[in-house]
Amino acid sequence: MNMNFTAPCIFGLESLVSDELKKMGAENVAAENGRVFFSGDEYLAARANLRSRFSERIMIVVGSFEAHSFEELFEATKALPWENFIGEFDEFPVKGHSVNSDLFSVSDCQSIIKKAIVERLKTKYNVQWFEETGVKFQIDFSIMKNKVHLMIDTTGTGLHKRGYRPVANEAPIKETLAAAMCALSHLRPYHTLYDPMCGSGTILIEGAMLVHNIAPGLKRHFASERFPFIQYEIWESEREKAESEIITESDFKAYGFDINRQTLETARENAIRAGVADKIEFARADIRDFAPRSEKGTVITNPPYGERMLSQKEVDDLIRSMGRVFPRKHGWSYSIISPSETFEESFGRKADKRRKLYNGMIKCQLYFYFK
Repeated sequence: MNMNFTAPCIFGLESLVSDELKKMGAENVAAENGRVFFSGDEYLAARANLRSRFSERIMIVVGSFEAHSFEELFEATKALPWENFIGEFDEFPVKGHSVNSDLFSVSDCQSIIKKAIVERLKTKYNVQWFEETGVKFQIDFSIMKNKVHLMIDTTGTGLHKRGYRPVANEAPIKETLAAAMCALSHLRPYHTLYDPMCGSGTILIEGAMLVHNIAPGLKRHFASERFPFIQYEIWESEREKAESEIITESDFKAYGFDINRQTLETARENAIRAGVADKIEFARADIRDFAPRSEKGTVITNPPYGERMLSQKEVDDLIRSMGRVFPRKHGWSYSIISPSETFEESFGRKADKRRKLYNGMIKCQLYFYFK
């Protein structure tokens, strides 16, 4: 069955998501702010959930239309083929958001959409009441400038939850963002990766998974594994294929340093769960004493920032320390994410390249130094 999908993502990662989906065989790939639309079959639905490093989730787009009134919303929703997905006994809760639209009440939109789906399914199944005791189909709506997208979530818990990080440190970086930083830094299987402020080890783990082509969803389950139209054999086939494509031999090595012993212990446990512990070495060290263990290296790091973690003076001092211990040197590159507007000034030199990204709701720049 050919379906339309969308993959929501962190702002700034749309091109990475588009590229990875194209490599998976997606068609009609089109990026918008914070999401990528594409089309494909049931195999692609499973493949995208298992393999996407940069998406937040994979959603089936049941329909898209413009609506300025509740009547238009109701009729257009009711006209969609919900019976192609939702069975007579299935559960179908509705949630969503509305931005810059005539229909601004989320709760009203929620109840109108639910009512319209119920009315559609009543006529299709010839019943007056739905028990909703079966498979859960989470309906999501997005209304942006009066354009409505009605979707079914195939993922469940967000894709950034890989299954290796049950406990995180005080201010963890999202796995999807960490993976993106590694991809944007052109990390390769022959590189030596360093994170001198590694926290719970997310950047190092995502880097190791990226270069060894370990599908991020192999250790978890997805909502659509229960969908009757995506058969068990499809999931089994896609899992086996992903496992067969893991790179087992490489020269890759990673080193993680942090001043917190407990955090390092958590990072080690996370690396074990992710299956990459043999590729990463952790040790207690202060950023001011950063001492590389190789002739060449790739440094990717997410230094602490913000009022909850550090004062502005402490942030500036930390950036100055990085400028001292990350010298311009042949064979070395540095990628640092920071919201500081005076980062380059504090670091001591202009970045060779920079890219705007969001870490949660915080607007940041990813600063690249490689010349």
